[in-house]
Amino acid sequence: MLMPKRVKRRKQFRGSMAGKALRGNKITNGEYGIIATEPAWIKSNQIEAARIAMTRYIKRGGQVWIKIFPDKPVTAKPAETRMGSGKGSLEYWVAVVKPGRVLFEISGVSEEIAKEALRLATYKLPLKCKIVSKADLEGGENSENE
Repeated sequence: MLMPKRVKRRKQFRGSMAGKALRGNKITNGEYGIIATEPAWIKSNQIEAARIAMTRYIKRGGQVWIKIFPDKPVTAKPAETRMGSGKGSLEYWVAVVKPGRVLFEISGVSEEIAKEALRLATYKLPLKCKIVSKADLEGGENSENE
């Protein structure tokens, strides 16, 4: 599972997921990708499950890029614990995803195989996603600005 090797601080505030993704919103490496259409926290085990679903379907052909990294620690207090006595212990790591963020990219396989692999990966993720190609994204960007 993905997690940082070391962090400056063990515990973090929850933060906000307002607005659209300003970075990581273009397909840079692959030909096809998954784009988030709503904000969410994606756990490290969900990222891993999506990666496995894709690589199994493409039978180790092509290449997969993971464009998100779980670098936010999430804490939780044990069940049936009274209020107070500080913040809970670290439970898992999440990647904060805003709408428009590219989550995964894929290349080196045919369009049908790539789209089916990405479709299988979207079922493993806790948010609504859209499958796009590099051409779609570049075409869509220009038409929105005009």
